[in-house]
Amino acid sequence: MKTALRDCSASIRQLLEQALRDDSELSPYFDPFDPTPDAIGTLLVTLNNPEEFERQELEGVSVWLYLIERDGDTLNRPPRRITSSRIEMPPLPLRLHYLVTPQVNFVTRERAADLEQLILGKILQVFQDESCLKGARLLNTLSGQGFEFYVRLKTLSLEQITRVWDALNRPYQLCVSYEVSVVPIHSAIEPAVIVPVDVAMPEYGIGQPVEN
Repeated sequence: MKTALRDCSASIRQLLEQALRDDSELSPYFDPFDPTPDAIGTLLVTLNNPEEFERQELEGVSVWLYLIERDGDTLNRPPRRITSSRIEMPPLPLRLHYLVTPQVNFVTRERAADLEQLILGKILQVFQDESCLKGARLLNTLSGQGFEFYVRLKTLSLEQITRVWDALNRPYQLCVSYEVSVVPIHSAIEPAVIVPVDVAMPEYGIGQPVEN
């Protein structure tokens, strides 16, 4: 299933967007239908990286998939027998790393730093309470497939996070990294046909060599 990456990212984006809109303090910023008189509701949750987000002159949260790794613990699982005569190639198991960055315009908005920290605090709360994505939280091709994806806060060293921002050619911003595992990419190869064993013939066994 080549769509697993896209749909996992979409599931995370929707989870955060809905949580931010449902929060009473953040709804005036994220929900375009918030009834508060001074609500603006223009902040977004996007999968674009922070540089692309700012270039479009948008505000909100960047949930950027910046690193993909193979999961070594499940990489060498054997093929799965799906019927008595067919076996399926094992999927490629992946760990997805997301950089989550709140972005608010410091020029046009008062107390922008306070708002960014409030947004990030809500995101930390959401993933603390919902560290497993499953069921109705999964969208599109992942829906109804029985998948469970685990989300955990990934602590990066100052050197690691600096390299990420250097690659974006941008100064460091307040951000956190999350790892989502294990996301499978299934093979496009059709399941192999095998011949099942119907009859056991014990008379054709392997014996010990006879000593003279």
